[in-house]
Amino acid sequence: MSDLTFDDPLTGGGIPPADVHHTARPGKIVCIGRNYREHAKELGNEVPTEPLIFLKPSTSVIGDGDAIVLPEQSERVEFEGEVGIVIGDTLARASESDAVRGIRGIVALNDVTARDLQRKDTQFTRAKGFDTFCPIGNVATGARDLTRLTVITRVNDEERQRASTSEMVFPIAMLLSYVSHVMTLEPGDILATGTPAGVGPLAPGDVVEVEVEGLSMVSNPVRSRA
Repeated sequence: MSDLTFDDPLTGGGIPPADVHHTARPGKIVCIGRNYREHAKELGNEVPTEPLIFLKPSTSVIGDGDAIVLPEQSERVEFEGEVGIVIGDTLARASESDAVRGIRGIVALNDVTARDLQRKDTQFTRAKGFDTFCPIGNVATGARDLTRLTVITRVNDEERQRASTSEMVFPIAMLLSYVSHVMTLEPGDILATGTPAGVGPLAPGDVVEVEVEGLSMVSNPVRSRA
């Protein structure tokens, strides 16, 4: 069992100093698509009536400072800054409150996407699954108000995305419970909670940074495959 204590998951309570450390490679990365209305709109998609779930492979994970490698199969690779939730306790058919008590911590996450392949394939596996397509930052632990986290993405020091989790279509507590009724979430798994509007292309030589404000950050250079 996790030794972390989260306050009421929907309000969070006070914020003690974070215990910051790095996570091991997760067993699975469960992602949520179109969870911000403006992002769905910018891609010409309808807002889902229930969470849209897809998976990224654990082999896509890299850490802070590692390079995002642009694959030769794609002509348009885009950044997607997100709040990631690291699972601390096994969650199966969990209530929202139980699900949030099972959180280990929060990470900055970049759901790198080959947008042209996503449109071509009509499903997400190839577009989201290339090696290096899931940069993950340090894990910040401690009680948080999960409805008031801010995710920021910068490319070459220019801010490109900024949004609060209060703007999500489906809040984090609901997502954790919902996913746990589909598949068991195990310690070390990560839930990527969706990206806000402002996604855009990456090019060789860029540096892309995703921050969960005040908690976690991941910065990565971009290069072509040699």
